[in-house]
This record gives sequence, C-alpha cells and structure tokens, in this order.
Amino acid sequence: MKHLQDLLKKENYKKIKFKVSKTQHLLIKATVNGVKGNFILDTGASNSCVGFEGIEYFNLIAKKSKTKAAGAGATGMFTQLAKNNSLKMGRWKTNEFHLVIFDMTHVNEALQQHNAKPVHGIIGADILLKGKAIIDYYNHCLYLR
Repeated sequence: MKHLQDLLKKENYKKIKFKVSKTQHLLIKATVNGVKGNFILDTGASNSCVGFEGIEYFNLIAKKSKTKAAGAGATGMFTQLAKNNSLKMGRWKTNEFHLVIFDMTHVNEALQQHNAKPVHGIIGADILLKGKAIIDYYNHCLYLR
C-alpha cells in the first residue's frame, strides 16, 4: 500500500484520515467556513449536507430550496441551500462548497441508538467527485486532489 500513497502524493492528492464508527459509518473531520465539525463520509449521498442547526454553527447563508430530500428511511423533507462555502479536510480545501440543509434528527437518533456520537453532517458524492476521490478502506484514508 505504500506504493499507492507515494503514487497519489506525486499526483498531488491530499491524504485525509477517517475513522470507522461502531455502526460501520466512515467518520471524517472537516472545517466549514472556519468551524470544525464531524461528518459521515457517504459515497451514496448525492450531496453534502448539514442539519438546520448547522446554519448558525457553520455561519451559513441559507436560501430557500424547492428540492425535497430523501434518504435513510425519510422522504419529502424540506430543504434549504447554502452556496459558496469553504471546506477544508486535512490539507485539501475548496471555496465553492454547496450544502443542502435539512432535518438530520433521524440520522443522529439512529446513531445514538447504537451509542455512536452524533454528526454535524454528511460529506457526499459531490465532494468525492470534485476531489477525484480515492478511498483506501483498509488504511482508513481518503485521498482528494
């Protein structure tokens, strides 16, 4: 695996460590608009998102959205959108980070039922695609370029 790390470093990929929770979720630390938070790394989530409490916590400028969210057993949820935020994970960063905002209560309640800590949000496929992500599950590393 050392060869993979060396190759990715030469290709300007940034290495970001993640942890695997008791619930088998991939947990990653990220900084949004200069504020640190805990996120689930979710390849199945189309967009990155935070709960409504994240509006104030991450200093977001939320706008109305006609899009309804669905996932993790819930559908038709009201959403808001916050555009052009900064996101930093490890040494990787972007200033064109959009966040979907919706009620994440059901996500955190499910985590807490398994004695896992709640999260601020989810890092989804939008960021994974933008960063040309490579996930090394064995070594618990995400690589973004």
